[in-house]
Amino acid sequence: MTVFDLAFRSMRQNVKHYYLYFFALIFSMSLFFIFASLKYDQQVQNMLDSSVNFTTAFQSAAVLLMVIIGVFAVSSNSIFLRRRSREFGLYQLIGLSKGWIIRYLLLENILLGLGALITGIICGALVSRLFVLILMNLLNLNGLPTIDFSVLAALETAAVFILVIVITSIQMIVMINRRTLLGLFQADKQPDLISKRPSIFTAIIAVLGVILIGYGYQLSGHMVDEQLVFNAMLVMASTIIGTYILFRVTIRWCLYWFRKRKKGHLGLYNSLSLAPLMHRMKANANSLTLITVLSALTLTLVTMAYSIYYSVEQVTRNDYPYDFAIENNQRDSDAFTAELESKGIDYNHYTINTFRTNGVVLDPLTESGFREGMILWLSAEQFQKSGRDVSIPDYDEAIEYNASALSAYDDIDLTKRYPTMIELRSETQTKSYPLNEIVLENIVNAGISGRQMLVSEATLEEIERRMSNMDGFERVEIDTFLVPDNKELALASSLYQKYNTDEYYSADFYSRYTSLLQQSGLLIFIAAFLGLAFLASTGSILYFKQMSEAEQEKQSFRTLRQLGFDEKMIMKGILRKQLLVFLLPLFIGILHSVYAVKASYFITLSDDTIPAMISMGAYASIYFLFAFFTLGYYKKIVQNAML
Repeated sequence: MTVFDLAFRSMRQNVKHYYLYFFALIFSMSLFFIFASLKYDQQVQNMLDSSVNFTTAFQSAAVLLMVIIGVFAVSSNSIFLRRRSREFGLYQLIGLSKGWIIRYLLLENILLGLGALITGIICGALVSRLFVLILMNLLNLNGLPTIDFSVLAALETAAVFILVIVITSIQMIVMINRRTLLGLFQADKQPDLISKRPSIFTAIIAVLGVILIGYGYQLSGHMVDEQLVFNAMLVMASTIIGTYILFRVTIRWCLYWFRKRKKGHLGLYNSLSLAPLMHRMKANANSLTLITVLSALTLTLVTMAYSIYYSVEQVTRNDYPYDFAIENNQRDSDAFTAELESKGIDYNHYTINTFRTNGVVLDPLTESGFREGMILWLSAEQFQKSGRDVSIPDYDEAIEYNASALSAYDDIDLTKRYPTMIELRSETQTKSYPLNEIVLENIVNAGISGRQMLVSEATLEEIERRMSNMDGFERVEIDTFLVPDNKELALASSLYQKYNTDEYYSADFYSRYTSLLQQSGLLIFIAAFLGLAFLASTGSILYFKQMSEAEQEKQSFRTLRQLGFDEKMIMKGILRKQLLVFLLPLFIGILHSVYAVKASYFITLSDDTIPAMISMGAYASIYFLFAFFTLGYYKKIVQNAML
C-alpha cells in the first residue's frame, strides 16, 4: 500500500470526524472567493457613489478573512493532530520513520485542502451573484447582477489555500519531530484529577482576573479623550488578559470551592458537567479565551455596522433638516424653483433672513479658554412660522444647534462645556450672552458656515443693532426647500446638482443620504459575512474540542452503564456540561461587546439598542447550532458505550 492509498483510505474512514472541519474550510474558501469576486465586480463599482471606496473596503476585509481562516486552520489542525497522536505512535511502533509519517500527513492535508478549495470555489461561484444581489439591496441600487466567473478571484483564493497548507504543514512537521513515542501515546490522555488545594496566591490571581475585566469595562466608559488610542489599547489588554485568567484560574478556583462545599459528593449530574470543566479548564483556557475574544469582536463589529446603517436616515436628517438650501443666491433659487415646477414636483419653500458675526464662545477645556469664529444667528420665531418645532429662548439667551458636537471634541461629555457664555465685541463694549443648552441637530443644513445659534427675535434685533457696523458682519438669505414625496426626491436632487458648486457646502439631503447609505451598507455587508466566518471558526473549534473530550470520556460512560445508569440520565448531565461550555464564552463575549459598543458610541452617534439585540440574538441562535451538533455527537458516543 502506497502513502497515497493510505492517506485516501484514512480520509474515508475519518470522514465522520472531518465533515464539519471540511464544511467550515469550504465555507471559508467560498466566502473568500465571494469577497475576491466582489472586489473585481465592475457592475457594482460603476453604480456606487464616488465617495464609497469599494475596492479598499473589500481588500481590507479579504486580509481580515485570511487571518480568520489561518487561525481556524491552525487551531483545528492542532486539535486533530492531538486526537490522532496515538495513531502516529502506532505507525512508529511498526517501524515507520518520522519522515514517512510527515509525508503521509502532508499528502492527506493537501488532498483535504484541495478538495475544500475546489468545492469552495464552485460553491462561491454558484452563490456569488446572490451575495451581489444582497449587497445591491443594502446599497439601494437598482438592477440585476450579471453572471460571470472571476479568474483573478479564483487565483487569489488558491493563493490563500497555499498559504494555509504551508502553515498547517509546518505545524505538522514540528509536532511529529518534537514528540517522543511515549508523548504520542499520552497526548490525548485525560487530565489528572485535582487533588492539590489552591493556594492563597491562586486566590489572588483569580480575583485579579475579575479586577482586570472590571477595570477594562470602567475605563471603556470614559476613554474618549486626547489619549484615545492609548486608552483603547489598555482596555483591550486588560480585558483579554483578565478573560484568560478568568478561564484558566478564576472559574477553576470557584469550581474547587463548590466541590469542597459539597464535600466531594457532586452527584451524577454535577460529575458529568462541573467535574470535567474543573479538570480541563486550565488546558482549555487558550481556546476559550480565543473564542470569547473573537465572539466579542464579531458582535461589536456587526452591532456597530448595523447601528450605523439603521440610523443613516435620522443622522442625515439631523445634519440636513431641509432637503435643499441655497445661500445668498437669488438667481439660483429662482431657477431651481422654476425647474421643480416644470417637472411637477411638489415642494415647500421658505426663506430665512438673518446674519453672521464674529464671536467668542467660552470653553474652559481649551488652552486659551475660548473658541473664536463665525456665528450664525437665527430667529426662533421665523422657524416657528415655517412649521418647525422649536422653543423660543429667553431674551439675551441662546441655544446652540450642532449635529456634530459629539465628534467635534476630544471627549463626548458636553456637560463640561455647557452652560457657557457667548461674547460679542462691538465698538463700545463687550457683551455676554448666556449659552445654556446645546441641541444635537442642525437648525439649518450643514455647510451653511457659522455656529448655529437660535435666539428670540428681540435678541436678534438687539445683536444686529450692536454688530451691524463691525467687521465680519454679513447678511444671510437662505432659501430652503422640502419635498414631501420621497419618490420625487431623487429627481429633485438630480435637478439640484447643477447648483451644487461645492460637494460639501452645497450638498443636499438626498445625495448625502445616498452616500452614507452606501458606505454603511457596504460596512454592514462586510461585517455580517466576516461575522459568519468568525462564527464558523469559533463554533467549529469548540465543537472539535468537545469531540476530543467525548472520546476521552467514553470509558466513563461504559462504567456508568455498568453501575445501572441509563442513556437519558447520562445525557442530562452532558447537556448541563454543554450548556456551560457554550454559554460561558458566549455570555462573557456578549458582556465584552456590550461595553465595547457603549464605548464606540462616539463613532456611531446613534441608539444601538435594537441593532445590538438583533445582532446578539442572531449570533447566539447560530452559535447554539454547534451546541446541538455537539450533543448529537455525544449521544452517539453514549449509545455506543451502552452496547
